[in-house]
Amino acid sequence: MPSIDVYNVEGKKVSSVDLKEEIFGIEPNEAVVHSVLVNFLANQRQGTQSTKTRAEVRGGGRKPWRQKGTGRARQGSIRAPQWIKGGIALGPKPRSYKYTVNKKERRLAIKSLLSSKVLENELIVVDAFNFDSIKTKQMVNALTNLKVEGKTLIVLADKNENVQKSARNIENVKTLQVNTINVYDLLKYKNLVLTLDTVKKLEEVYA
Repeated sequence: MPSIDVYNVEGKKVSSVDLKEEIFGIEPNEAVVHSVLVNFLANQRQGTQSTKTRAEVRGGGRKPWRQKGTGRARQGSIRAPQWIKGGIALGPKPRSYKYTVNKKERRLAIKSLLSSKVLENELIVVDAFNFDSIKTKQMVNALTNLKVEGKTLIVLADKNENVQKSARNIENVKTLQVNTINVYDLLKYKNLVLTLDTVKKLEEVYA
């Protein structure tokens, strides 16, 4: 069972916490993480690209010249795909790229990434973010005290406007709630900062 130190926002160690082996101590499964990431990105696609076929392009109702006797290739419409301003053959149409992956795979991918953060010493646990007001400086000071550098993802157990709005203007820092955690953000952000409440909630959800 992995154990990790718990810090306060001043950067001082206040205690330690034992993390559940089945969530924070498994062997990361890269194949499943890749599969779930591809699914996540596919589901983000809007699929609104569209082109006009020869039936939808304006004009081209009259045959441009007679079928035989001109010495030129036969043509039925000036809006056929081979003509300038003609329709597009086999072009994209609005569609949905969404598909689903197995729920067990999604859970395994999250647990693999959480375990990977522990293995690579990129997980930081804070006792709590007790901000009494919305101030970016408070969050900057907290991250500086915790010696967090680079892209950082802060995951909260519940909605906390003071924390979320204090972090939103800091470059390369993002906040999420437990119910919105995803493989894309876990991979994108190097450092993962969790509160004690977040750790407990993750262990409840993914146990």
